[in-house]
Amino acid sequence: MKYSRVFINSMAYELAPQVVSSLDLESRLAPLYQKFRIPMGQLAALTGIKERRWWPKGYRLSDGALCAARKAVDETGISVSDLGAVVYTGVCRDQHEPATACRVAAELGVSKDTAIYDISNACLGVLSGILDIANRIELGQIKAGMVVSCESARDIVEVTIDNMLNEPTMQNFAQSLATLTGGSGAVAVILTDGSLPLKNTRQHQLLGASHLSAPEHHELCQWGLQETSQKLYREFMRTDAVTLLKEGVDLAKHTWEHFLTQRDWVVEQVDKVICHQVGASNRKQVLNALNISHEKEFPTYETLGNMGTVSLPVTAAIAHDQGFLKLGDQVSFLGIGSGLNCMMLGIKW
Repeated sequence: MKYSRVFINSMAYELAPQVVSSLDLESRLAPLYQKFRIPMGQLAALTGIKERRWWPKGYRLSDGALCAARKAVDETGISVSDLGAVVYTGVCRDQHEPATACRVAAELGVSKDTAIYDISNACLGVLSGILDIANRIELGQIKAGMVVSCESARDIVEVTIDNMLNEPTMQNFAQSLATLTGGSGAVAVILTDGSLPLKNTRQHQLLGASHLSAPEHHELCQWGLQETSQKLYREFMRTDAVTLLKEGVDLAKHTWEHFLTQRDWVVEQVDKVICHQVGASNRKQVLNALNISHEKEFPTYETLGNMGTVSLPVTAAIAHDQGFLKLGDQVSFLGIGSGLNCMMLGIKW
């Protein structure tokens, strides 16, 4: 995928207000820790995540998406009537039907010819949405579009903690550890063809993207519903973290090779990278496997945890605000999600 007329003009975000430390979660797991003599602080030691953020109980996901969307509109000054598509891409949604994007679009007041829909692709949802909008712009179908997402980890983490206490085994602890890294936040990305009169001067040019998949590994990380008794279902999440990391790194290596070849780049020409924020071990192994210096990457997982689809774009926005991403940098977004899918974007910042 190559693009010649697509620009990212805003990456606005909203962080959930409640800070939850890894020690807070471990204190709730005290009986399990005592049974297996697990020292307190192990969660942060294993993942590198000291804290994450959660929305208040009962928080509506589309409200978070709307907060970010309105920030993006205010930042750019874009006329909402110019948005040819509004796409919601979170793993978490308001409900099964209709598309969560519908409420976001309604509250924004988009025109009747705006395409409105949801996309689901695990942690790659926002990147998938960006490319979907980019394709529409490149084909000349629309001048601008918005990708929004809001993720909430509170409910699934609390269900997981209850399950860990009810089934106190080391296997359950290992399969549940990744879930405890979950954080919450929202993001909105506005893309245009560069022709609209916007009040901000941010125009990060999308150059191209590579995508490879390994769907034979679709069972390594699952989040859904399981039947606990007749007609009674409960959320669950299970991750084979060791195998997921091994196969994810292997897929990332092949995707990186494809990406560099497509862009006619060598590693040294990539000035900065923004990765999906999973944890310390994942960061180290991915960067080492791709031969990327750790100084070229901007991590946020230590205080934000893994916010799913929101993690990568929010990290990019913070990196921009703090001056890590500079005008003219050749930047790559590196996304790996359960499925397995891997997506890498090239951007002229």
